[in-house]
Amino acid sequence: MSTKPTVNPHVSCDCVVFGFDNEKLNVLLIEQSYERLGDKVQNALPGDHVWEEESLDEAAGRVLKELTNLDGIFLKQFKTFGDPDRLRNPKDLAWLESYRKKPATRVVTVAYYAFVRMDDFEPAASSFAEKVFWQDVQDIPQLGFDHNEIMEEAIEVLRRDFEVYQVGLELLPEKFTLSQLQNLYEIILNRKLDKRNFRKKVIKERVVTPLDEKQKGVLHKPAQLFELNAANDPSGLRS
Repeated sequence: MSTKPTVNPHVSCDCVVFGFDNEKLNVLLIEQSYERLGDKVQNALPGDHVWEEESLDEAAGRVLKELTNLDGIFLKQFKTFGDPDRLRNPKDLAWLESYRKKPATRVVTVAYYAFVRMDDFEPAASSFAEKVFWQDVQDIPQLGFDHNEIMEEAIEVLRRDFEVYQVGLELLPEKFTLSQLQNLYEIILNRKLDKRNFRKKVIKERVVTPLDEKQKGVLHKPAQLFELNAANDPSGLRS
């Protein structure tokens, strides 16, 4: 007979999962219900407490799986959040009172981020998540706890890692156009890029490999398709 895991009430993991739909950069959010407070809900990042018997990385993977059904995703730890005033909003405490024995206990959260190809995964809500959905990072609602702060920090880390290591290109489909690639660059870097110079640069630096294929099923003139060049991957994530 298995014993119930022991929860560490002072440490949690929150996950910022990015997805790209060829037009927008999205983040995966959950909708939490107030079990004892009628139909009240709030949106949040997928997160929960760590078990005493597991590592932080194991906890992040388990929490994401339990709340969203996403499994086998590489999660990168990027920052720890430990403000003693993380429960500044009364509604956050009200939600915790529905699920925690000691809702006012100070919790330090270790934040992770990840990238997924949205077509490869089917998020599904479970545990205390009533709903799981993708949200445009340019239109993030007010989230529970300090999750807006965690979200903003994740985007800044993504931008820094993207510029230095090209981390984030994994968001693209396996085959893509240069327009889709430029769109992703512009969204992450938050600035417009000259089309001609951009195309010359990514081809010269061997960021992509051209394919002998073109788009299918489009109303406009089909564009050539490309794939990421794993041999030119500073992050090591595409090898």
